[in-house]
Amino acid sequence: QTLAHHINDVFSQLTEPNIIEFGAGSGKMAVDILLELEHLNRLPANYFIIEASADLRGRQQQQIEAKLPHLSHVVQWLDQLPNNFIGVVLANEVCDAMPVHRLHFSSGHIYEQVITLNSAGDLQWCDNEFLPEELLIRANEIQHFIGQQDYVTEVNLQAEAWLSSVADSLDQGAVFIIDYGYPNISYYHPERTTGTLMCYYQQQGHDNPFIFPGLQDITAHIDFTALAETAQSNHLDVAGFQTQADFLIAGGITELVSTHADDELKRLQQATEIKRLTLPSEMGENFKVLTLTRQLEHLLPRIQLRDQRHRL
Repeated sequence: QTLAHHINDVFSQLTEPNIIEFGAGSGKMAVDILLELEHLNRLPANYFIIEASADLRGRQQQQIEAKLPHLSHVVQWLDQLPNNFIGVVLANEVCDAMPVHRLHFSSGHIYEQVITLNSAGDLQWCDNEFLPEELLIRANEIQHFIGQQDYVTEVNLQAEAWLSSVADSLDQGAVFIIDYGYPNISYYHPERTTGTLMCYYQQQGHDNPFIFPGLQDITAHIDFTALAETAQSNHLDVAGFQTQADFLIAGGITELVSTHADDELKRLQQATEIKRLTLPSEMGENFKVLTLTRQLEHLLPRIQLRDQRHRL
């Protein structure tokens, strides 16, 4: 609902705008956004979902037919980005799931860690000294932050390529990238010596990607500075960079509790969820929102709340 308020700010400057959501999960966010935009009398012409998983696409279709039958005609599934897009692009926890390059700095040398088999036939890391040119350039930039110590970290070139394709598609509107990550000065902090790669199996976190192959989620934090620089090189405006907490507060999340003032259970459930999304110890500070725009005449007022673009 709060994201819909940010979308509404963009839509107020556009004619017949649309929405693209990447990786829509269960489809719940699409339902919530459309219901709130309907309430605001600002429905998009189309709500496009780009979903690689056939299973998830089926779940999304079921969710929308069940919860949103009167608006199901608005929702369409695409296999690729459309041309000359006008509207809002949403990427909620999309970039963190993309494959990354893993770098190992050791004894003055730079290696890409690739995967091989040991003598027992088990998967293991292997240092490869032959880096593609683009990765070597990034590695030399990272060296500036970390010095000569032994250090492991990640580079997400695929996220940058993805954002370039989004920029090619967007004629006018905004992109909201919501994910956990840091500006580069924090991502490549000298004390972050083992990187950010994490694995999750049955909601348990660990750092070994070689167990439960194909059954666990593997993620890495996002370098938001790299995404901001990619945006600028593709002629997008970096309009805002906020913590998720500030982004949601600016969108009016604290006002949602009052909408259930007469229902104590719903009010408490809503308050608990708001705390989870906004408290620094939960998702509020770990998640960030990068807002990118193109050809908007006016600033988006909500993303000015405690804007942190100076950290990028």
